[in-house]
Amino acid sequence: DPWDGVEAKYPVGAKMSGRITNITDYGAFVELEAGVEGLVHVSEMSWTKKNVHPGKIVSTSQEVDVVVLDVDASKRRISLGLKQAQDNPWDAFVAAHPIGSTVEGEVKNATEFGLFIGLDNDIDGMVHLSDLDWNVSGEEAIQRYRKGETVKAKVLDVDVEKERVSLGIKQLGGDPIGEGDTYKKGQQVTVTVTAVETGGLEVKFGEDDAPVTSFIRKSDLSRDRNEQRTERFSVGDRVDAMVTGIDKASRRVSVSIKALEMKDEQEAIDQFGSSDSGASLGDILGAALREKAGSKD
Repeated sequence: DPWDGVEAKYPVGAKMSGRITNITDYGAFVELEAGVEGLVHVSEMSWTKKNVHPGKIVSTSQEVDVVVLDVDASKRRISLGLKQAQDNPWDAFVAAHPIGSTVEGEVKNATEFGLFIGLDNDIDGMVHLSDLDWNVSGEEAIQRYRKGETVKAKVLDVDVEKERVSLGIKQLGGDPIGEGDTYKKGQQVTVTVTAVETGGLEVKFGEDDAPVTSFIRKSDLSRDRNEQRTERFSVGDRVDAMVTGIDKASRRVSVSIKALEMKDEQEAIDQFGSSDSGASLGDILGAALREKAGSKD
């Protein structure tokens, strides 16, 4: 009986050669010697090709190298692995693309979860919806991408056991709010009006590749109540404002035109006198404006 002493002939972990004799939906049978066959289950056929029929990976009568995974002589079963006889591309990927490195690949598919990007050796990485853009929703951001286009992304995590690569596109530009000290409370910024609403202005500022969006409420449009009218502004207007608050957790930056006006007024009073010295507010601000005009000349 060829199965006598089969554990000794085919120890677990041994690499063998054999011939494909039969292909089924659940795997492929490999003849190791006359009368002794083992099964390569579909899950052990390829490191990267998932949910693919075995017939698309191997063909009948093909000579293959396999690794013995398990032997049960009493049941006359030998479990074999085809992928284990080949280099694991996941190990090579980790070595070539450590976390934090930038990769480039083709958009394979867009799903409700995110983008799938084709990488080295048939490995796919996924950009979750939340990692597409800092400033707009994932559902909106994913509309910009088309199947077949080439994109760059940053490697966020690699799980070799689960065979997953997590990628991020928004991380290429860095978070203008959550990282470092790009903006500080009290800082003056020039904002561009992107929408005029009844309750205030929607504005954006910062670098073109990493803009920050904010909302200036009506009460923050001017220190003068008569000027707290949104209709004074149009989309595209550029105005100076002051950063009044930064919430890194919610990624919100609050800005105010009123606060900047009050700051400028206080600085003018400090420099050119106060009401105690007999100077009126009009005199003080007039002097400040004249000096500002003179410095420009």
